[in-house]
Amino acid sequence: MSTSPVDLVREFHRAFGLDARSTPTEVEPELAAHRGELLAEEAAEVAEVAVDGPLDKLAHELADVVYVAYGTALVHGIDLDQVIAEIHRANMSKLGPDGQVARRADGKVLKGEHYRAPDVSSVLRRQGWIPAVRHGASDPSV
Repeated sequence: MSTSPVDLVREFHRAFGLDARSTPTEVEPELAAHRGELLAEEAAEVAEVAVDGPLDKLAHELADVVYVAYGTALVHGIDLDQVIAEIHRANMSKLGPDGQVARRADGKVLKGEHYRAPDVSSVLRRQGWIPAVRHGASDPSV
């Protein structure tokens, strides 16, 4: 049995008749809102135990966040592993060529002059996503 988060969550979605798309897709607003609420609920549970623990409860809640995040990605047909790899590439560019790290007072790593933002749109397009045309003020057909 695979221990890959995406494989495990896909198995859950299939077993329980939940959406599991294979191509990046915009979903109905109600479904998107529901997935957002599930994620917020899990993140709130992490916040509740993050400071006072116990550690096993924190580990459980962190895993729940990841599980629901992967489920949300499946609902939208997003290969989240590829997106995470692109985010990682961008995050690693925060390290200067001299090995120096810029930090905020609380220790958060900051973007330096060599930072290259993630290109998530390109990752999704490689997965088959076709961005929806949004009509707005700059659209000549309006």
